[in-house]
Amino acid sequence: MKKAKANLLLVEDDDNLGFILKDYLEMIGYKVDLQKDGVAGMESFNANREKFDLCILDIMLPKKDGFTVAQEIRLKSKSTPIIFLTAKSMKEDRIKGLKVGADDYITKPFSTEELTLRIEAILRRYQTTNKNPEVNDSYQIGAYTFDYNNQLLLIEDQEMHLTKKEAEVLHLLCLHRDKLLRREVVLKNVWGENDYFMGRSMDVYITKLRKYLKADERISILNIHGTGFRLEVNEDNGTN
Repeated sequence: MKKAKANLLLVEDDDNLGFILKDYLEMIGYKVDLQKDGVAGMESFNANREKFDLCILDIMLPKKDGFTVAQEIRLKSKSTPIIFLTAKSMKEDRIKGLKVGADDYITKPFSTEELTLRIEAILRRYQTTNKNPEVNDSYQIGAYTFDYNNQLLLIEDQEMHLTKKEAEVLHLLCLHRDKLLRREVVLKNVWGENDYFMGRSMDVYITKLRKYLKADERISILNIHGTGFRLEVNEDNGTN
């Protein structure tokens, strides 16, 4: 039997759409677990979290909405990619979805080809990021230690678990420390594309990283003339 391209959790309460998506995705080589409400979707994820390579969640789900399911998934797994399906085109819903840890969103109606391209792009990005997990990428940022491979940010006795995207953005900042990190570089490397909504999402993540690093006042993530960011540690105010 041919090995599936990836194992997907699909949570969609529309019977027709759910059946069509499951049938199509399985036809092109994916293994799909279809659930019809948020509670069933979360139960399936908890029982099989190690096997799912990506989750596709409708936002308007019965029993438990997609935002809540995504938040609960993020508590269990920081790295499982999530795509939201939404009938709404409101900017606020898209931003909220990205804030709770989604990797992408797609607005109904959409073509199966569009969904496939989104799935492939996200899986390719995650596979590229994780292709050499043995590399020991650890960075000292002021009083913080950033463990990139394990997505951890540590200071004294505190340990913060970062999402995949948070870790990727911080990793790029560390690699470009004291240099300009251009917005388009972050968007292409972390989000896979450079557009307005992805840019808004990136700004949200930069704000979150500033909050995580605020315990050390020497650290700053500067906006550089609307073109990008620069991670700096002011060594004059203390020792690293």
